[in-house]
Amino acid sequence: MSFSDKTLTCRDCGKEFIFTAGEQEFYSQRGLMNEPRRCYDCRQARRAGDGGRERGPRELHDVICSNCGKPTQVPFLPTGARPVYCADCFQTVRR
Repeated sequence: MSFSDKTLTCRDCGKEFIFTAGEQEFYSQRGLMNEPRRCYDCRQARRAGDGGRERGPRELHDVICSNCGKPTQVPFLPTGARPVYCADCFQTVRR
């Protein structure tokens, strides 16, 4: 199969980018059916975990450790259905 360069538009930033014949051959060899939707920079940002956008600081919730009774903070809102541990007790219980 013969491949030729294609110009695509990034779905995140709207810039045009080239989907090269070599990249198309790579996709074909691995059975990938869909063309990339993002440019190289947006793909890298997405892989880095930020998705190309900035996030605010993580919200922490004050709780009391179910094991030792020490006050601590966790990054999730406890429902009361399961025990919540401080970092030290979590490591102990985890083992």
